[in-house]
Amino acid sequence: MRALLVVDCQVDFCPGGRLAVAGGDEIIAPVNALMGDYDGVILTQDWHPENHSSFADNHEGAAPFSVVQLDYGPQVLWPAHCVIGTAGAGFHPELDTDRADLVIRKGFNPRIDSYSAFFDNDQTTATGLAGYLKDRGFTAVDLVGLAYDFCVAWSAMDAAKLGLEARVLRQYTRAIDLDGSADAATRAMRDLGVDVEE
Repeated sequence: MRALLVVDCQVDFCPGGRLAVAGGDEIIAPVNALMGDYDGVILTQDWHPENHSSFADNHEGAAPFSVVQLDYGPQVLWPAHCVIGTAGAGFHPELDTDRADLVIRKGFNPRIDSYSAFFDNDQTTATGLAGYLKDRGFTAVDLVGLAYDFCVAWSAMDAAKLGLEARVLRQYTRAIDLDGSADAATRAMRDLGVDVEE
């Protein structure tokens, strides 16, 4: 069975949001149209407390998009985004959330960021998604959403590491492309056997 994993299609990642991905809203209607083709649909949602360690505002003198070393390794510092309880943390209003079988919220631990739908960035703390997919009999996942070069890519790579057949539908994603991160993500995914469909 194949599941559709819809990554972080939230207000803050769309134009006008706090961490807007160019063209992020353009994928919403096409993603909705895909949902009926799958045995299951899972949505992920970035879900950060105000004091999250990945926010530049919480590091004195730090600029957004700079990199710091945290306990689990290098961490990009982002503008505050998808803060729990804010409108920006909500799903894009046109996303068909009624089709979702499961919503995975990630990044709520203030000390650890969580790009992947499967693990926090420490690569140890699991979200529970792997167990859910296994228990329901899913062996393959197609990934779409925001942003291609961070949360989509990390989720796809973890899916492959867990033995799932992972495919990224590139036209249903948009990238931040921070210092060439989109091309780097494509190479890293393909190196792990992820099928990246252009």
